[in-house]
Amino acid sequence: MASIVDKLQEFMDDLAHDAVEERVVEYVIREVHNGRRLTEVLKDPYVKNRLSEQKLAHVLENPEIASALEEQIAASFQRRDFGFSD
Repeated sequence: MASIVDKLQEFMDDLAHDAVEERVVEYVIREVHNGRRLTEVLKDPYVKNRLSEQKLAHVLENPEIASALEEQIAASFQRRDFGFSD
């Protein structure tokens, strides 16, 4: 049976992981808004060094990231710039 200290430590670890995920979400959104492609941003050491594949999958489910991508896609359609020449 886990002690109070173990439970408290587990809770604190979860909070720390949540804070890291939130900072990565903010970073990804900022970079996408700056015109970078999501695939490029996900290769950044800032992202790769902070999240496991499982945590990254969880981050990518964030609705704010989906919204930022939708905005980027809409802007690409308005400019008629689909990035095929890269």
